Amino acid sequence: MLRRQALVGAAALVAAKQPAKKEPEVSPTEDLMREHGLLNRVLLIYEECARRLESGAEAAALPDAVRIIRDFIEGYHEQLEEQQLFPRFRKAGRLTELVATLEAQHAAGRRITAQLLSGAPDRSRTPGLLRSFSRMYRPHEAREDTVLFPAFRELVGDREYRKLGDVFEDREHQLFGDRGFEGKVDEVARLEQSLGIAELSQFTPGAP
Repeated sequence: MLRRQALVGAAALVAAKQPAKKEPEVSPTEDLMREHGLLNRVLLIYEECARRLESGAEAAALPDAVRIIRDFIEGYHEQLEEQQLFPRFRKAGRLTELVATLEAQHAAGRRITAQLLSGAPDRSRTPGLLRSFSRMYRPHEAREDTVLFPAFRELVGDREYRKLGDVFEDREHQLFGDRGFEGKVDEVARLEQSLGIAELSQFTPGAP
């Protein structure tokens, strides 16, 4: 009995000395790509809202969706790209034409967002604005994911790359609290639920 207690005590002591498991680090580009996933879900909301407005139905989820774009995508995600990625490419003389196009598209997207939030477009124009935004951002993010981000990983050294991961994470929590990205995912999920587009299987094409 004493020997068993001694073994249990020794095991507990060893466990206590083990360092606490750290959360897996998320690289800067992985962070940005996850945020593109969030953007894609909002684009789906935009497309559903456009469809409803065109059919004469209400799209009550739209104002909240637009605010997520303004606050998280334009006010945080794109700011990181414009402050941390684009200048490094310009300084290195790499992908400068692509960077110029991406930055111009950021500006175009913000103009659409401002119109949607101001209430300036009438109901008949809103679907067109939503579809234009979505049409631009799908190839925009695809080009970043497949061209810009892989090149960025090669452009900066390992030490700077890891440091930027901390910079991105700190900024995210500074702006959006402890839950950061996860909190925004929850917000988007609630909007999907309200529109009846939360069930992934509904997008599976039927068998021919």
